[in-house]
Amino acid sequence: MAATASFPEDAVAVSRREDERGKPELASIQARIVAKRYREALSDLEIILKDEPENTDALYMSAVCRRYRREFDQALTQLRKLQALTPENGRAHQEEGHACRDMGRPEEALRAYARACRFNPALVAGWRNQLDILARLGRRAEAAQVKAQLDYLERLPQPLVIVLDLISQGKLLKAEDLCRKFLRKVPHHVEAMRLLADIGVRFGVLADAEFLLESAHDFEPKNVRVHMDYIQVLRKRQKFAQALEQAERLLETSPDHPQFQSIYAIECMQTGDYDTALGLLDKVLERIPGDPVTLTSKGHAYKTCGQYEQAVASYRSALASQPLHGEAWYSLSNLKVYSFSDSELEVMNAQVRNDDLPHADRVHLSFALGKAFEDRNDFETSFTHYTQGNRLKKALSTYDADKMTNELRAQQRVCTAEMLSRGATAGCPAGDPVFVVGLPRAGSTLLEQILSSHSRVDGTLELPNIPSLSQQLRRRRRGRGGNEPDYPEILTTLSDEELRGFGQQFIDDTRIHRQDAPFFVDKMPNNFRHIGLIHLILPNAKIIDARRHPMACGFSGYKQLFAEGQEFTYDLADLGQYYRDYVELMDYWDEALPGKVLRVQYEEVVDDLETQVRRLLDHCGLEFEPGCLSYHQTERSVRTPSSEQVRQPIYQSGLDYWRNYESWLDPLRDALGEDVRNRYE
Repeated sequence: MAATASFPEDAVAVSRREDERGKPELASIQARIVAKRYREALSDLEIILKDEPENTDALYMSAVCRRYRREFDQALTQLRKLQALTPENGRAHQEEGHACRDMGRPEEALRAYARACRFNPALVAGWRNQLDILARLGRRAEAAQVKAQLDYLERLPQPLVIVLDLISQGKLLKAEDLCRKFLRKVPHHVEAMRLLADIGVRFGVLADAEFLLESAHDFEPKNVRVHMDYIQVLRKRQKFAQALEQAERLLETSPDHPQFQSIYAIECMQTGDYDTALGLLDKVLERIPGDPVTLTSKGHAYKTCGQYEQAVASYRSALASQPLHGEAWYSLSNLKVYSFSDSELEVMNAQVRNDDLPHADRVHLSFALGKAFEDRNDFETSFTHYTQGNRLKKALSTYDADKMTNELRAQQRVCTAEMLSRGATAGCPAGDPVFVVGLPRAGSTLLEQILSSHSRVDGTLELPNIPSLSQQLRRRRRGRGGNEPDYPEILTTLSDEELRGFGQQFIDDTRIHRQDAPFFVDKMPNNFRHIGLIHLILPNAKIIDARRHPMACGFSGYKQLFAEGQEFTYDLADLGQYYRDYVELMDYWDEALPGKVLRVQYEEVVDDLETQVRRLLDHCGLEFEPGCLSYHQTERSVRTPSSEQVRQPIYQSGLDYWRNYESWLDPLRDALGEDVRNRYE
């Protein structure tokens, strides 16, 4: 992806050098473009693109050259290829804006510039060109909004503009280094603190981000950007009461501000106050009638508290207002029990053929169409749409399956049985938590619903505390100049006092999610990666492995569009490798911590519910209660994709459902490996 340097009226960066085969050096090509020797530059770029047709730097430079030569069709062709490879590459969309501007297509240019600046807010040229076009068109209100952003960038110290640009490109380590250097020179610079907090959130170091934003908010209480970011990080840390308090304070500064009303409504939902949330969203709709985002938020509120018909009506209202709003289409499909009508399917097909459909909406529509054709038993067409949606998502991802394999194997290397034995005496003795781990779509929501139907157990959420702690430990090394060992190696250096403190902190920080029951469930699936850490800090915690047939679990994950955090699901081979690594690590935990983890097979729960419920409760030291068998009657908010399914009695019809797609799942089957397959075949 491109970074910063200088073209005649834009910015691009090149870091690649001539390889051993004597290919032209991109830096020298850049110099030719600056010198306006476009023909020579194109000749060299064609050499590169012949062997590397997906070289994003070369595609971008080629488009720039073509535009300067007024070869607009060729320029746009190159940009389409580049955008397919890197959909959120701000400079690619900005260059499209330049081409459309030079072709005399101001509306298309505006849309391209708007996309560019949404993906990369540091693109000054994109903002300036929007402002020029809007001024010429007499669209003063829109021009004022753009000018406000341009003014912000022009006031921002240049190092922080570069930080913003690097964040947008995903170059977080470079952005962090530059931001920290700036803060050492200019301590307490609020915008630098806000940007550093943004980097922390992206790394998952939420505690540090919260501290930075809390401090920045104290320095500048009227800074709206900081205040909104502070509320968001409190929500991510699931400190819902504090987030609600801050959202209320923000709303008090301007009670009729629709955005502030929406923020407060979201925080009301997080604390279970759906009546207030829905009332606020209705107020927003009075000011902005038919707003699809607000109507979709209303649908989410209704869905979470189990009001299915109202959720459907709200999502449909959003689509009546804006048929391109992909999130509403997907939200209908994500109800799981909703079926699209013929007329709805016709509209969806029309929208997905729209070349101007934004990338995020195309992703949502692809997954929704996959579900729509699945319900019609047209599995081939369904799979085509699921594949398209996953391909689009993977284009935005930096997930590396081999890197994940190495990270999980590091747990085995470091967390020996001898090292883990420290937990019995060093960790916090509290036995409150019940961790349900595994892969997404493996039945963890079902197990949580069963457990939370017990009088002595509180159901909570997928709590971020353990992953956040692992990131905090991982970042220690960077924060101390690289002198600390990395995670998980750092676990071997922690003192008894530190381990006990981390365990107590987990108990204290998660209390906000609990009622009065002595036990509570944390169903973050990815915690299987951190069982060593959990045992060291909370040796008396219960751990349950929710497992499902690998083909069923893998395909179910593939057809589910997750909000965040499950990037391995966007590719069948990545899914198979991840499942294989998961099984290998869980086998290791069984050896290193005998009897620590109870494995609950989803298929066995479906086949004999009572036996598995009794096993589950016995492992947790709980007496049997009949209410756990009628879990679907338990009233509580459920926020996972399985929310509608766990409100129904258990059923067997879905166990082998994946076989409808079996002929297209060879990459998943092959990546699982023979050992894993033999356990289930």
